Amino acid sequence: MALFNFKKRDPDAVASNGQIESFLQGYSIEVMPRTAEKVVDFRALLPKGTRVYIAHIDGTPIEDMVATARRLNTDGYIVMPHFPARIIKDRATLADWIARYQGEADVRQGLLLAGGVSSPQGDFENSMQLLETGLFDAAGFTRLHVAGHPEGSRDIDPDGGDRAVMDALRWKQAFSDRTDAQMALATQFCFDADPIIAWEKRLRDEGITLPIHIGIAGPAKLQTLIRFAIACGVGPSLKVLQKRAMDVTKLLLPYEPTEVLSRLAAHKAAHPDSNIEHVHFFPLGGITANAEWAIANGGAAGVPAAHNG
Repeated sequence: MALFNFKKRDPDAVASNGQIESFLQGYSIEVMPRTAEKVVDFRALLPKGTRVYIAHIDGTPIEDMVATARRLNTDGYIVMPHFPARIIKDRATLADWIARYQGEADVRQGLLLAGGVSSPQGDFENSMQLLETGLFDAAGFTRLHVAGHPEGSRDIDPDGGDRAVMDALRWKQAFSDRTDAQMALATQFCFDADPIIAWEKRLRDEGITLPIHIGIAGPAKLQTLIRFAIACGVGPSLKVLQKRAMDVTKLLLPYEPTEVLSRLAAHKAAHPDSNIEHVHFFPLGGITANAEWAIANGGAAGVPAAHNG
């Protein structure tokens, strides 16, 4: 159940332009090597200091990942490559990847997750096993993000519950508490604010206080978003897209994340103690379209100098 009912609490329902701009400060965005190759100059699109995640899709050579990381680092961005557990063969492979990122691209951050394949291709199955190797700490990685699922994950909890997801989050919170690692939850994208707010409250009630970088799908064609949402296992908020698809006046218009971000920005302004700290964009309609939308909505003011959160 959502903690706040926006239909009944008008002051929290719609954010002001200033609140949206504040909420977008320090946003991050995701690229893949093959999409990054199509961008002539990232500096024309993203504020300097933006955190850029590099998605590691199964089959992508590590050389391409490292080259993309090196380019982005050189251009002045904070680089956070994915470490998908299920496609990493063994400890030696993980150590090699870490060493390459560190030595060739000066990377000190990573997003650790299970990955998009159903079965492990080697020794690792989940991000907790990667953390337990101690290799990131030994290599001097200062920030390690892990995955969050505001609407649950059928991959982790096939029965539709959240027992395994919550157990994993408790473990990650404990890991953060007993180590020096700076950690945060980078979440799957959602299209409705209510499940996100309810999930954040649930985590706090469970003693899970890791900062949340909430996943938001950038502007894209409606059909594109629905396809990605189904493939990625997006939960109840998928109904937002399905409802839009039934409206012939909106069917051919591109989706923009204005409503969900406005409601989250209003919530954050009304509840500054919320653990929802940053926005993480999935540029499903293209990084240029996403970056231009962010600029038009206040995301061009740059990243705070101390942006490490």
